[in-house]
Amino acid sequence: MKPVGVMIVDDSAVVRTVGREILEREPDIRVLGVASDPIVALERMKEAWPDVIVLDIEMPRMDGVTFLRRIMAERPTPTVICSSLAGPGAQLTMDALAAGAVSIITKPKLGLKGFLENAGDDLVAAVRGASRAVVSRLKAPPAPEALAPAAGETGTFQTTDKVVALGTSTGGTQALEFVLRGLSSSCPGIVVVQHMPEKFTALFAERLDSLCAVEVREAAAGDRVIPGRVLIAPGGRHMMMRRSGAQYVVDIMDGPPVNRHRPSVDVLFRSVARAAGANALGVIMTGMGDDGARGLLLMREAGARTVAEDEASCVVFGMPKVAIEIGAAMRVLPLSAIPAEIVAHGR
Repeated sequence: MKPVGVMIVDDSAVVRTVGREILEREPDIRVLGVASDPIVALERMKEAWPDVIVLDIEMPRMDGVTFLRRIMAERPTPTVICSSLAGPGAQLTMDALAAGAVSIITKPKLGLKGFLENAGDDLVAAVRGASRAVVSRLKAPPAPEALAPAAGETGTFQTTDKVVALGTSTGGTQALEFVLRGLSSSCPGIVVVQHMPEKFTALFAERLDSLCAVEVREAAAGDRVIPGRVLIAPGGRHMMMRRSGAQYVVDIMDGPPVNRHRPSVDVLFRSVARAAGANALGVIMTGMGDDGARGLLLMREAGARTVAEDEASCVVFGMPKVAIEIGAAMRVLPLSAIPAEIVAHGR
């Protein structure tokens, strides 16, 4: 197979040099070029257009978000954001994800060379995952109007028994936005794992909360899972759900990565299978790898309804594909049908 062609666009000479060295160790990846800013990158990309762009956010002459929006409008290309955890770059990274970036690699302000060398596997995995992304599918249909409660509903549920567990990864930020914007505040309580680095999940939750009728927040230990609330697992920590009397609450904990991820969809799904059984709906959406597939199977075996996003609407048909292959998904649905499935579960 032809190697994945990569363009690195970053004003840090260290990132350009070390990033190139890391990627070119891999026989299936070829760095076509590096650029210190988007203006230089655009000139070099005229000669050889990359399969994947590794892009910084804060750069001279043109910021990364403006560059990404231009690329996605003219010639959509899978893009991995290489961004700092702190400062203006963190908020701009949220804008980049909304503009069509498929994943994030974080970098510190100091000790950059050593960090990049230690995180080389993550960079390689992000580039490989991006190379499989069908970025044209990131242009999801406009979010529907929030689905209204059924006739006779008061907007609140008589019980908190119905819950939804949702897992996603590469391409999932826009898919999750689409789903949540299609829900009313009377929907069942929802727990979410979106593979995302530490600190970005809080910003992501804030952004979704500003766009959606449901309440969206980064989960904290002891938070209740209640109708109209969406809890997103914090980056860098696992989230589990348990029953506390008649209520569901979440626990947030440290621990080793599961399926290379922390938070892990499998960790969440397994806990929901134990705590909620047939009262739960499990949904697995776009993402690379197999995290969540076995947990979704456990949910199905515990009596839960289970759904996988279909190939035609996935940005990366990895996690749902494995779930379907092992028999974990009772239904395979397009992204556009998932909000209504969640509402139906609540009723």
